Amino acid sequence: MKSSFDSRQSFVRVAMVCIALAGFGSAGIALAEHGRGEGDHGRGMVLDGRYHHDRYYPQRGVAVGALPHGYRSVDYGRDRFYVNGGVWYRPNGPRFVVVAPPLGIVIPFLPDFYTTVWFGGVPYYYANDAYYVWNRDARGYVVTQPPGDADQSPPPDEGAAQAGAAPAGGDDFFMYPRNDQSAEDQARDRFECHQWAVTQTGFDPSEPGGGVSPAKSASKRADYRRAITACLEGRQYSVK
Repeated sequence: MKSSFDSRQSFVRVAMVCIALAGFGSAGIALAEHGRGEGDHGRGMVLDGRYHHDRYYPQRGVAVGALPHGYRSVDYGRDRFYVNGGVWYRPNGPRFVVVAPPLGIVIPFLPDFYTTVWFGGVPYYYANDAYYVWNRDARGYVVTQPPGDADQSPPPDEGAAQAGAAPAGGDDFFMYPRNDQSAEDQARDRFECHQWAVTQTGFDPSEPGGGVSPAKSASKRADYRRAITACLEGRQYSVK
């Protein structure tokens, strides 16, 4: 009798372990599919190197069986989306498909990792081929169209940036925080360095012609670029 009882106990324990493992495997599908990337050289993932963002994301169109831990839900009209780490998901039957975020959707948060780029004096927050801008009225970040030709043109090379040449868009440039500065810190530093560069050079790119005569515009623009670059680099940013 004792041997038979022990056998039944062993069988129950084994069955419980199998059930637990099965449940873990089901819940971990999304993590396994979503987590590939830097640890295994991006296998099954796509490297987003625009603006030196340099992070891996799952390909759009890939379907997963479960959402990754820590996702947030966002409603847009009659549709519901889920977002985690800059990756957007949409329900498709019992699975979830990686999609592009719809233009115009508002979220109260930015992706965990993003790159700030400036166009026309406006900061855009970039991650996973999507651009976000702050909207005060909506009290959130709006997914927007790429500014100008930003979706087609690579960032300027380092040599051009060091020479003071402006990327497409004239006075636009890209700044990358080296010390994980917050979005608020980046906006403040950019504005304060802009003010300092205007004071030093007399050139203000927010004014028509920079506020100087056409004969001096080119040289003063270059002076302004060097000044704001020096200021931002002194505050631990890389400027391209």
